[in-house]
Amino acid sequence: MRILQLHCDYIEFTPIKKEIKSAEEIDPQSKRFEEVVVAFIAVEDGDNPDVAAKAMTEISDSMKKIGCNKLLLYPYAHLSSKLASPSIAMSILKQMEGKANGLEIFRAPFGWTKSYKMQVKGHPLAENSKTITANGDKESTSDALKAESKIQSFWHIMTPDGKMHDVSKFDFSKHQNLEVLAKYEAAKKRSVDEPSPHVKLMKKLAIADYEPASDAGNMRFFPNGRLIKSLIEQYVTDRVTDYGGMEVETPIMYDSHHPSMESYFHRFPARQYNVHSEGKQLFLRFAACFGQFLMAKDFQMSYKNLPLKLYELTRYSFRREQSGELVGLRRLRAFTMPDCHALCKDMPQAKEEFRKRFDLSREVINGLGLDESDFEMAIRFTEDFYNENKQLIEELVRKIGKPVLVEMWKERFFYFVLKWEFNYIDNLGKASALSTDQIDVENGKRYNIEFIDENNKPQNPIILHNSPSGAVERVIYVLLEKAAMDQREGRKPMLPLWLSPTQVRVIPVKPEFLEYCEKLADKISENYVRIDVDDRNESIGKSIRDAEIEWIRYIIVIGEKEVNAKTLSIRDRKTGNVRNLTVDELVKEIKEEIKGKPFMRLNMNRGVSKRPQIMV
Repeated sequence: MRILQLHCDYIEFTPIKKEIKSAEEIDPQSKRFEEVVVAFIAVEDGDNPDVAAKAMTEISDSMKKIGCNKLLLYPYAHLSSKLASPSIAMSILKQMEGKANGLEIFRAPFGWTKSYKMQVKGHPLAENSKTITANGDKESTSDALKAESKIQSFWHIMTPDGKMHDVSKFDFSKHQNLEVLAKYEAAKKRSVDEPSPHVKLMKKLAIADYEPASDAGNMRFFPNGRLIKSLIEQYVTDRVTDYGGMEVETPIMYDSHHPSMESYFHRFPARQYNVHSEGKQLFLRFAACFGQFLMAKDFQMSYKNLPLKLYELTRYSFRREQSGELVGLRRLRAFTMPDCHALCKDMPQAKEEFRKRFDLSREVINGLGLDESDFEMAIRFTEDFYNENKQLIEELVRKIGKPVLVEMWKERFFYFVLKWEFNYIDNLGKASALSTDQIDVENGKRYNIEFIDENNKPQNPIILHNSPSGAVERVIYVLLEKAAMDQREGRKPMLPLWLSPTQVRVIPVKPEFLEYCEKLADKISENYVRIDVDDRNESIGKSIRDAEIEWIRYIIVIGEKEVNAKTLSIRDRKTGNVRNLTVDELVKEIKEEIKGKPFMRLNMNRGVSKRPQIMV
């Protein structure tokens, strides 16, 4: 409970309108109190009758010190970001009102917007604030956090032959990244002591940077970064649409006291941003689950409609990660998450769909420029589910073709019975989850989602939660970390060609060749290639170095010889060679490499001289 206590000459207030449906029924007349202590009160989640009694004792004691006997209890939600539900708050306030302790007590109406004016006395004890909890000065720990802290995990390694090995006895000599993942998960240490290499690269390539005017973990993306993000978003969306996902859009904020939300937060702690508006305590979503489930609740469905696949690319999802965990694009507080749920009629259908989505996720992650050697798989399940579904779990591990980390629970605590994820191990030995899927056996009932089965009876579906790529920003982080590793091992760092902001750069040897370069760029760009022209008055050496710094794949230098020749002299960053190709051969090569990927036009002026210099 949060209390702001003021000793006033007077306070006068007028109820204006109801903020919430459960507001008290009153006669909305103005009221004035003189020589009164006003206690502005926010009742918080977890407050109970003991908190009410303790609060009244402390208020009474302080009023005795200032010699005032008149008290006005004034509900005031704006003092806290973790309010109790309206019914509990009303009950607590009435309990406080009933503990007079020799005081003359009044209470302002609950659930109303009120205008007020007041005059606070000027003595040293006229203003003070209090935080009252059931455990003295210590904040009470939520039941959900207490329960989660007691979860007992049993760690194993499963090999492709289906055998389970004790993690402490497994030979990691040929699986060093898997050992890193196992130690990382066991330690649960998410904070970082130094920035990973991708942070320097995201700035050097003018992709993204921290925004000092925002909350930590909310990034700004420059034109290069916005282009890369857009391409990844479109690619993942295309793949999910091919799979059968129906794209929807849902709100970014929800009422914390909606019955389904209260039930969720009671079971599972979450780090969310809270917003107060018109008497409601809202939170910014940390996944698309809430909106899609509430939408599905209003669908009329039969078993013939299932599996039903809903998809949303959330821009953004919000999560209040701890500040020590925030670093570059690896872990953010605002992130873009492709989120696809499938509603299934029963467990056999859920398992079959789970297999399809596993293959979808492998396809997506490979298309983004990663393969099985770039990530380690973790799979988590309850012991009961494992005993009943060994074949499914062993099949997934066999597809990956290498050992995976297993976390097994004796009892189910989370809403899912099975979950897997692909984890990238970066240059600092930190693991970051990318693709994931879960079998959820709880939220169909929690959100009252129903379909009519073969016997014409209502049933709750089993829900699958899949992100085929993981957060888009994290994909960029992984690609940059992988490039940094290439650089460290003596290879030229680069992005996949389809994600390169500029794929081809044309450099004229002299200004008189600029017109030819522009016409060449026109011809190549007509074939859906991102090409620009270095029209600056710089030496050829500097222009080539600058293009190399920007990781541009193809560099074409145009002089008198090239103008009169049928082929172009092209520097290829990937091979390190200079080759002679015709325009058609170059275009064919680029098209072949980016086949099946989305295309977007250049996100800046084609002339390099016309661009601002982005300082990072």
